[in-house]
Amino acid sequence: MTTVLLIQSPDPAAPALAADLRAAGFTLQDSMEPVHLVREAVRGSPDVLVCWVARPDAAFFTALRTLQAQQALPVLVFTQDAGVEAMTQALEAGVHAWVVQGYAPQRLRPLVHLAQARAAHEARLRGTLADLSERFEERKLVDQAKGLLMRASRVSEEEAFGLLRTASMHGNQRVGQVSRQVIDAARTAEAINRAGQQRMLSQRLVKLYALACSQTDAPAALALLRQSVQRVDENLKALDKGLSDATYGDLLRATRAGWEGLRTTLEQAPVLQQLAALDSQAEAMRLQADALVLALEGSGQATTVHVVNVAGRQRMLSQRVAKQALLGVTGALLQESIVAVEEGLASLAAAPLSTGEIRELLAAAQQAWAALRTALPRAGDTAGRRKLAAASEELLALFERLTAAYQHSVQVLLG
Repeated sequence: MTTVLLIQSPDPAAPALAADLRAAGFTLQDSMEPVHLVREAVRGSPDVLVCWVARPDAAFFTALRTLQAQQALPVLVFTQDAGVEAMTQALEAGVHAWVVQGYAPQRLRPLVHLAQARAAHEARLRGTLADLSERFEERKLVDQAKGLLMRASRVSEEEAFGLLRTASMHGNQRVGQVSRQVIDAARTAEAINRAGQQRMLSQRLVKLYALACSQTDAPAALALLRQSVQRVDENLKALDKGLSDATYGDLLRATRAGWEGLRTTLEQAPVLQQLAALDSQAEAMRLQADALVLALEGSGQATTVHVVNVAGRQRMLSQRVAKQALLGVTGALLQESIVAVEEGLASLAAAPLSTGEIRELLAAAQQAWAALRTALPRAGDTAGRRKLAAASEELLALFERLTAAYQHSVQVLLG
């Protein structure tokens, strides 16, 4: 039996709708005034909503719109209002049958069926539109994911689509779902790379500041210092744009606040007396960036981004070791950084994710690291500082390339 909720405004001229609906074979749930329309319809979940409203007002149409947004129903309205404005509002509010001065008991069944048929037709249209929209969005995702894979693995469009299709079969997912995961993995890997750059730059800035203070190739050190400041600013802008403020806003704001103080010091001419304070500010910046990296890595958007973090951390450690040598740090603190570099290299060498390019870069990084270690004890003299600066920059460049290779690898993108 079709259940009907009757909404009826007080009107002495109103017909005996309740009795007529029962006589027509419908099950009447209740009869209410329009003020209770949404509450009773949501609570009772009738099959059809039938209304008698002689002169509908704005509140009535608002209630209908609210109801259709929450729980779509076939709606049949009997009214005495023949105005075009009311008809237009009724249509916009989701009324399926608007009957003006045309009530008759024998018309109840066909009008209820008309409202139901129109509601079903609208539902099918919405479903078709949603399906088309989903397919269109999925096509855009597939195209974007193919582009990422083509750039990452230097394959053709057809081969990139083959990778997506193979991954979808292995994961028992649609190609569109795999494509979204590829895009999410790429965004997460890029954000980890950029946040990791901030860690590295915090150490590089102090290293370059120390070189400038010692008058060791000061013009070159100052040029790299300005370049590093610009990189920090660019990374912060990119992270602000690419990351959710609700999820990462507090970490980004803390990172930016820490950077502003450090930036102010760097805008002035290098002074040896400022070096210790600068290093302290840089350490705070490093810890803030590290917190952001860990939050990104734990986001669950990609399962293989950890290797991007490990490679990116090697960049920071290469600069940290050089900085500590220039600042005269010895003993356990310097040894701790040296061990961290070597453990990171061992971890990357043992990682299952590898390509010919990655293996070559790892071998070159091992050689550059050996050169940097040889230069560490000579950081106290000009020639030694020059060798240290060159070796640390060479190692940084290799780790930059290695991090980018991991970031754009097919294994990371496909998880």
